[in-house]
Amino acid sequence: MLSEKSAATVRATLPAVGAAIGDITELFYEKLFAAHPALLRDLFNRGNQNAGLQKQALAGSIAAFATHLLEHPDTRPDVMLGRIAHKHASLGVTREQYPVVRLHLFEAMAEVLGEAVTPEVTEAWDEVYWLMANALIAIEERLYAEHRVLAGDVWREWTVTARTEETADCATFHLVPADGAPAPGFKPGQYVSVQTELPDGARQIRQYSLSGPPGSAARAITVKRVHGGAGPDGEVSGHLHAHVRPGDTLRVSAPYGDLVLRDSTAPVLLASAGIGCTPMLSMLEHLAETGHPAAVTVLHADRTPADHALRADHRALAHKLPEASTRFWYESDAEPGDATGLLDLDDTPVAPGTQAYLCGPLPFMRSVRAQLIAKGIPATDIHYEVFGPDLWLASA
Repeated sequence: MLSEKSAATVRATLPAVGAAIGDITELFYEKLFAAHPALLRDLFNRGNQNAGLQKQALAGSIAAFATHLLEHPDTRPDVMLGRIAHKHASLGVTREQYPVVRLHLFEAMAEVLGEAVTPEVTEAWDEVYWLMANALIAIEERLYAEHRVLAGDVWREWTVTARTEETADCATFHLVPADGAPAPGFKPGQYVSVQTELPDGARQIRQYSLSGPPGSAARAITVKRVHGGAGPDGEVSGHLHAHVRPGDTLRVSAPYGDLVLRDSTAPVLLASAGIGCTPMLSMLEHLAETGHPAAVTVLHADRTPADHALRADHRALAHKLPEASTRFWYESDAEPGDATGLLDLDDTPVAPGTQAYLCGPLPFMRSVRAQLIAKGIPATDIHYEVFGPDLWLASA
């Protein structure tokens, strides 16, 4: 918890810091990458940096953590910290990088806020920073220990054994460890990072959910090719689609992610949109294999049936569960039995005690969460996964 002195200073300065946090984080990244260009080339997502998404996520996490320390001084925001730590571990972040971040973050803070950043203010916010950093370091090092890897050394060569074209823009890559050793276990809903060397020499990293059964000797990731619209196309997804074929190798991390099925006999609701169906398929595989005894509600929204990656698998896995119900929504070209439009829970029964899992674009998850809460599901029983920076947190 914050010291009493620092808490008073943070409370007094939080409005000013919060108002300027976007400018502070933008300048922070400029300083960080100027001093350490390899971090932008080989660790940070260049697409998110160009779009400003990572800046928003960092700003949101700092403001949310400081606010929590003031409003709930006897607890930690473990859900937020766990989600960040899993992402960091999948990238190989180490304890030695935190002082580097602190240096450039506080330089940016002093430059943006000027004379308002007195020694007393610096000391108080330094306490906030290290409370958050040390909590993340502890979680990340525990995650490394669980996978029996040295901190930061998460990478392993995997061989592509098959490639399946799911839709015009989605392909599934089936992988086995290149060294022939057993594949590490994972929990249904987790993801891996894939490190890809691009034509300019950069080794960019992206996360992809594991869509196969947790107990399989092989692994499967389904990659959606990102079309940038007004911005650039996704450089890693585009490279994988254009160049990776059976026989090629990929550098893949150990599995991470905190959106995992709870060990429970409670009813389950799985709601996804777009490529967000991939962690749900792994969950469905597990529920079917273990004979989940309670109701399972499977919901998905997409543009058209043709855009719905793994659509047949999605439905077939649900049919393995005797207490499962399935409903798909499409913006157009809905087939008989499917709905047209956006996902709407008005006529979908949701059993009391349901554990809900959401994955998809942020507006979709916000809408489904609000509908579930309106149906009496507590917010603590609604779990979500954001692909990319957690902008839900940034806008909280």
